[in-house]
Amino acid sequence: MRDTDRTEASETDQPALDLVEVLKGRIARQELPPGARLREQEIAEEFGVPRTRVREALSALDARGLIDRIPNRGAVVARLGIDRLIHIYDVREVLEGLCARLAAERAPAGAWDPLIEFFGEPMQAHVDAQDFAGFVAGYERFRHQMVAAAGNPDLSDMLDVIYERTRIAIHRTIILPGRAEVGLAEHRAVLKALADQDGDRAEELRRQNMRSARGFLVRFQSFVV
Repeated sequence: MRDTDRTEASETDQPALDLVEVLKGRIARQELPPGARLREQEIAEEFGVPRTRVREALSALDARGLIDRIPNRGAVVARLGIDRLIHIYDVREVLEGLCARLAAERAPAGAWDPLIEFFGEPMQAHVDAQDFAGFVAGYERFRHQMVAAAGNPDLSDMLDVIYERTRIAIHRTIILPGRAEVGLAEHRAVLKALADQDGDRAEELRRQNMRSARGFLVRFQSFVV
C-alpha cells in the first residue's frame, strides 16, 4: 500500500472512532437521554460521515450495552432499571476490588503521591463549590491510574464496558446530598492503601466504595433511574 493510501485509510477510520466517543459522552451527560432515538441520517449529516460509519459506531455502542436496537424504531439509548443497575454494581464491586488489589501490588513506591495530593485540597474545593463536573473528572483520573497500574488488559476491558453502563448513574448520584463528601473520603482511604502497597486493604476499601455507591442508588432510586 502506498503511503498516501495509508494516510487516506487512517483519516477515513478516524471519524468512526471519534463518533463512538462523542456519542458515549452525550449519553453519559444525558444530552441523549434514555429512550432517545439515534437516527443514522441525522448523525451522518451532523458529523459529515457516511451512514456506514454511523452504523459501525452504533454497533460499538450496542456491544457496550449503551443502546438497544428496537424493530421499527431503530437505535435508542438503553434504559437501565434499578434492578439492572444493582446487578451491574454487584459485578463491578468484584472487578474494581481486584483492580485495586493488583494496582496496590504492582505500582512502584511513590506512584500515588500526585494523586493523593490532588485528592486533598483540589478535590475538596470541587466538593465545597459543588463543582460536580470537576469532581467526576478527578474521579476518572483516579480510576484511569488505578486501571493502568493493575496492568491487566482483560480486566481493563471488562471494567471499561461496565463503567460506560454506569456513567449516567454516577453523574446522577454524585449530586445527591452527601454523596460527594462520602465518596471523597472513601477514595482517600483507597489511595492510602494503594500507597501502602496493601493489596488486601485496597481491595476491601474499593469494594466498600462500590457498596456505598450502590446504597445511594437504592436509597434515591426514584431520582437516579
